[in-house]
Amino acid sequence: MACPFPAAARPAIDRALMKAFATVDFDSATPISGGLGGAGLWRIRVGGIAYVLRIEGPRDAFRDPARGYACMDIAAGALLAPRVRYACAADGVAIMDLVAPRSLALDYPGDSHGLVVELARAVRLLHQTPAFPPLVDYMDGLDALIGQHQGTDLLHPAATDELFARHGDLRAAYCTLESDRVSSHNDLNPGNVLYDGERLWLIDWESAFLADRYVDLATVANWFARGPAAEDALLTTYFGRAPSKEERARFHLMRQVNHIFYGVMFLNGVAAERPGARLDDRTLAGPSLQALGQRLGTGAFSLSAWEDRVTYGKARLAAALDGLREPAFAEALAALPA
Repeated sequence: MACPFPAAARPAIDRALMKAFATVDFDSATPISGGLGGAGLWRIRVGGIAYVLRIEGPRDAFRDPARGYACMDIAAGALLAPRVRYACAADGVAIMDLVAPRSLALDYPGDSHGLVVELARAVRLLHQTPAFPPLVDYMDGLDALIGQHQGTDLLHPAATDELFARHGDLRAAYCTLESDRVSSHNDLNPGNVLYDGERLWLIDWESAFLADRYVDLATVANWFARGPAAEDALLTTYFGRAPSKEERARFHLMRQVNHIFYGVMFLNGVAAERPGARLDDRTLAGPSLQALGQRLGTGAFSLSAWEDRVTYGKARLAAALDGLREPAFAEALAALPA
């Protein structure tokens, strides 16, 4: 058959196929959509069995296949990620077992509360695995992303002045405890959580490294937990007990950090797509994150269009600003050790 892969990648793919299956022949190869990280994904069949072939995109200080593959291998060993058949960081090629996903929104049994509980158990197990390779202190990394965003001039500074000033207060007070540095996925969005009809699988370990435990907890809460009862279930399941006042405070603060992370990540991405683009907005006004989340769940809103990613990024920053204005923010800061 005609080669469906980039020609430059074919020697590395042949090495992967030979190592994994003792053949360079495959039955079929079909591109599948991935996330926003830039990797290429294919559904391949070898000997009639389907697998996922991943070819890494451009590398930089953050996108490092050696670290990502090490994290993926540890997670697969804990049965949290699909089995890894082959991974070569030098070539940037990996082959994993295919998980045929079903809809979390339509096919997952029970309600969103049950999903949050299962995710809490998965996160707890992940955080108990051997330590992932370190990369950067998570808060230092976020500072770099914020600096990158401010350097783009995509948004008028007036839109984010108050947000980043309030984040500065959080930054000055929040320090990750050494006991809280764990193997962290760092991007447990719905695209990276697969349901196969029986259980959940975690995929895409490109952003994984040793990080603050509250990063994963906040990410799960902001994507999946709907209301205080779900948040309580998440924390109680994860800790195996009621969380302490300080644990709740760290969780609450990291939820605001998580909104800022996704906001600047989306806006940095759209700025890179259209260098020099400028938006005249002097506020973060727009559809609420809750409204966009509901529309994402029903398919009425997607992140495929440039303008939609701008809207989503702004909604994340607006949610963070709302959270940093609430009395609960000051209460959470006060609960941290001096």
